Amino acid sequence: MKKLIIVLLVPIIFSCHRNAPADGARIITVSIAPYGYFIKEIAGNDFDVNVMVPAGANPHIYEPFPEQITRLRKSVAYISNGYLGFERTWLDRFYEINKLMIRKSLADGIDPIASEHEHEGEHAEGADPHYWVSPKCAAIMAMSVRDLLCKLNPSQTNRYTANYDILREKIEGLDKKAEMLFSGSQGTSFMIYHPNLAYLARDYNLVEVPVEFEGKEPPPSRLKYLIDLARTEKINTIFVQREYDSKNAKAIAREIGAEVIVIDPLSENWLEATTEIIENLSNCLNKSHN
Repeated sequence: MKKLIIVLLVPIIFSCHRNAPADGARIITVSIAPYGYFIKEIAGNDFDVNVMVPAGANPHIYEPFPEQITRLRKSVAYISNGYLGFERTWLDRFYEINKLMIRKSLADGIDPIASEHEHEGEHAEGADPHYWVSPKCAAIMAMSVRDLLCKLNPSQTNRYTANYDILREKIEGLDKKAEMLFSGSQGTSFMIYHPNLAYLARDYNLVEVPVEFEGKEPPPSRLKYLIDLARTEKINTIFVQREYDSKNAKAIAREIGAEVIVIDPLSENWLEATTEIIENLSNCLNKSHN
């Protein structure tokens, strides 16, 4: 009988251990992985980050797994995007599941860009949700995360403030780099499958041309328009987010002799991914001028 009890208890113990925060840290749930970067940079390992939309998933239509919901129940705070289609479906339910967690939308303080696109049959989002890719928006986001962390752990305010200052310098450095790289490309167009660089384009005076049509694959008439535009604008690169099918982008690229570059704006390493996007975009714009 003792052996049977032990055998029955092992899976339960393992399951509880697997869902427990690392080293007893409190959990903060975030909508997308890049938000976790700001938490880690400011608070180190003081909080365990529960990401609702993992790398490789589509944040407009994602449905969470039971383990994510289990960790949501234990969370002390939820950091949302504010505009993602995924959140319109799930956020109210999350707040019902855990009514005690502090709610923070990183869209607060961001000057939104109106969205004209629909995603997977959903209604228009109202505002473009991809603001985190721009360093200028990230500076605002970092302040919001700092304030939330200091509220959650007041005894560490001085440390969090010092870490935030270091992070702010990194973001400002990337902003200055972007200003320099794009200084000779004002008003220049670039093409991307899913329109997730609108804030980057706005903040550095570029023009984003999405391949998607109303959130869906483009019809033949749209493809012809894009091919003609690419030739006129001398567009030599088409960007595709890692989560999306690159079939249509490759078709256009073949027609105009362009290359397809895969970007990863949903990477958990915000600084590395955003730097790579800015450098790749700058390179392709410089080529179009030559």
